[in-house]
Amino acid sequence: MNRCTWAASNADYFDYHDKEWGVPLHDDTKLFEFMLLDAFQAGLSWLTILRKRENFRKAFDDFDYQKIAIYDQPKIDALLQDSGIIRNKLKINAAIQNAVAFIKIQHEFGSFDAYIWGFTDGQTIQNQFTKLNEIPVRTELSDKISKDLVKRGFKFVGSTIIYAFLQAAGIVNDHTTDCFRCQQLSGF
Repeated sequence: MNRCTWAASNADYFDYHDKEWGVPLHDDTKLFEFMLLDAFQAGLSWLTILRKRENFRKAFDDFDYQKIAIYDQPKIDALLQDSGIIRNKLKINAAIQNAVAFIKIQHEFGSFDAYIWGFTDGQTIQNQFTKLNEIPVRTELSDKISKDLVKRGFKFVGSTIIYAFLQAAGIVNDHTTDCFRCQQLSGF
């Protein structure tokens, strides 16, 4: 079974790659989870985040953005002491600020799903890259979304982070053409 080369050499990636990465997401809680995890990844490997994912899930109340938006100082202090997650004060504060901004987008657009998929008219962008080194780390689309999110109060949403989010959330299909998931996901 051929996988994207980034996932083929490490068994820790198999389930994530085979079942989640690039599958179009339309659930706001899951979209928030992916945004939160991608923000925490900044400067780190995705494998580090993936291995701590369940710890993040526990620490951040199952990625419930309604709860995260009202985290107080004692909760922040507890997160800073939690060795199961990335204990970065700026990223923890950004998660809270992003939850608040996420809720504002929901109020404006009806859902975050409607907002984010609106950038592609509800369609997955189907790329046809044959090699990992052909895949960009950012695009005009990720630049545009990043700028809009920053304008709306989000933090840790640079264009590279947003492109990784778009890939993970299936808004962009960047499975390489030799990967078994490329064709499976091209029908969305």
